[in-house]
Amino acid sequence: MKIIRLLSTLSLATMVSLFSCQKEEEQVATSDSVSEETLSKIHKIGFSTQNVQRIDEGYLIEGDIVLTEADLNTTPDITLLRAGTEEQYRTTNLVKSLPRNITVSISSKLPSSYVKALDEALARYNAQNLTITFTQVSSGANISIVSAGGNFLASAGFPTSGGAPYGQIKVNSRAIGNQPQSTVATILAHELGHCIGFRHTDYMNRSYSCGGQAVNEGASSVGAIQIPGTPSGPDAGSWMLSCIGSGQNRPFNNNDRTALNYLY
Repeated sequence: MKIIRLLSTLSLATMVSLFSCQKEEEQVATSDSVSEETLSKIHKIGFSTQNVQRIDEGYLIEGDIVLTEADLNTTPDITLLRAGTEEQYRTTNLVKSLPRNITVSISSKLPSSYVKALDEALARYNAQNLTITFTQVSSGANISIVSAGGNFLASAGFPTSGGAPYGQIKVNSRAIGNQPQSTVATILAHELGHCIGFRHTDYMNRSYSCGGQAVNEGASSVGAIQIPGTPSGPDAGSWMLSCIGSGQNRPFNNNDRTALNYLY
């Protein structure tokens, strides 16, 4: 999606677009075609009701997050992990049975270069010495990265109530286009972040990374806990920001590492 509003930290000479986790030029199956009852349920559990898309698994919200009907019909005691005004957030469900190795596979239908991008994404996590680790496998994975089309770059969901990571990441390589390995690795690391329970860093104001109208996604009944030692202001480099610039690389910064270590 071509836009002219860019993060102040990006170079205007080299950055000509931002792409969010879902958007191409055209939009289909938006919130206009989703019932008011469903939108109310989405808002009640603390997610944005703007540009909701109906998909096979349920609903695509906030650009790249999958919510199923089961997600919408539960009333969890949600706790929001807060690392400042626009910092790290998590959902109620996290990966359990720690320490734990999570296996990840990638479809042969995706470009072969994505295999190395996935290696890079997993290495970023494994370098943090967390109680979760990641290993790339050819089949039988806990998380399968598959090829997909549609109005998004990539999408994923959140851990199950039983503590398993979300099992699938959909990747639209056509929408991503000819991005460098580090950008693809950042996109994959971002979606893996959702799979283990992270929400978008700019949850309180998506315009911070996406431009356009300021959107506070609404905490609803969701609580908020600030992580000790993290700042109270915006964090331009976080890997879990809603939107990323073309060609941009976002390895974990200090605040990301604080949040990861807090949870895992």
